[in-house]
This record gives sequence, C-alpha cells and structure tokens, in this order.
Amino acid sequence: MAPQNIEEADETAAPRPRDGLFIRVYFGDGRHVGPGMIELLEAIRAERSILSAARRMGMSYRRAWLLVDEIGRNFREPVVETHPGRRGHGTDLTPFGERLIALYREIEQRSAAATRSAVEELRAALSPAGKAPETTREKAEG
Repeated sequence: MAPQNIEEADETAAPRPRDGLFIRVYFGDGRHVGPGMIELLEAIRAERSILSAARRMGMSYRRAWLLVDEIGRNFREPVVETHPGRRGHGTDLTPFGERLIALYREIEQRSAAATRSAVEELRAALSPAGKAPETTREKAEG
C-alpha cells in the first residue's frame, strides 16, 4: 500500500526517539503542516541547501525536495528561494518561510504549555520501559 503522504514515504530512515507533544496543523482540505516539514525548513535555513539539509536529517534528497515542493504549493507566498548553480549554498528561506516556522513554533509552545499537567500525569502513569503491566487475566491464571 502506498504511503498516505510524503512524510511517511521514507520508511527506511531509523526512527528517532521523541518525547513530548507533536502538533500537525490540518487546514480542512487535506493540506497540513507538521513537525517534519518545519524541521526540514529549519535545516534548510541552517545549511542553505536542500541536499545538505536532507543529509543532516538522514533523508533522501528526493524526499526533502518533495516536502519542500508540497510546502510551497500549500501557501500563496513562496517558502524557499533556490539559487541554481550557486556552489554549496543554493536555497534560502523567504521572509514567509521564516514566519511559517515562527508561527508553527508558537502554536507548539502554547499547546505544550496548555497541556503540560495532563502530559506529566500520563508520563507518571507509564510502566517501566519495556515492561508491560500484568493484566487481570494473567493475575487470575497465575
């Protein structure tokens, strides 16, 4: 079965351990922006190259380019500006690309603050890593 979206397309990448709240903003028409897209834009900002950003994140150039293209098609204003042929530094974020990152990180921070106590309660209720709690059936059989 084909992946549902580009973010799920590369199943060969090693999963990164993550902790906390992760926000994906859906716009009601199938378009969205999520943590992987924002991380890619931040890597592009740091590397000034889609290829270097992809390498930094452990993804293929094709996957990175498809994500950048998807992000660019989602908004009226361009998110990145490419400079073909510029050796080593071929991509910059536009002012809107910078604003997109800032808005997403603001949503993320406000959401984390609003849910902090509930997340802490869930974390406190976790079983020790790798050990599932004994079920009622196992107790009765034991």
